[in-house]
Amino acid sequence: MPKPSRRDQICQAAIALAARGGSHALTHQAIDAELGIAKGSTSYYYRTRAALITGVSEFLATQSRAVFHDLMANHAGADPDAIIDAYLAHLAIARRDHIRARLALALDADCGPDQRTALAECLFSLESAITLMQSRAHPHPEVGASDLLDRLEGHIVRNQILAGPA
Repeated sequence: MPKPSRRDQICQAAIALAARGGSHALTHQAIDAELGIAKGSTSYYYRTRAALITGVSEFLATQSRAVFHDLMANHAGADPDAIIDAYLAHLAIARRDHIRARLALALDADCGPDQRTALAECLFSLESAITLMQSRAHPHPEVGASDLLDRLEGHIVRNQILAGPA
């Protein structure tokens, strides 16, 4: 497995910090310290907090898509509900910090509308949900997809609340 890029390392550190300490723990200096890199290094890659949050949401989206596509490939022909269940289990266990960081950042007062949108879309794909609804001949695929995403979001938030602190 190749070494993560510096941008990916920064995003991973940002996720760990936000998951442990909430959005206020996420600073450029804290990331530099977490990674043991020179002060100002994070600012070189992500000039502003908004750029950093956007980078984190893009990193989360990339990770989410890769996991979901792997599950689809490994469970070809399986019931879509089984794939969704496997994805939720993976999120709750292997990517718990991703969920916590995403929630912390999305609720941050400094998070702008563009960052909120990116964070809202980084774990679940509306496009994939619509495709799933179309494959099931749902009479209103967009509505069914939106309902599915609402249920999935509620599930992961409830799961994290009940799980308590990391």
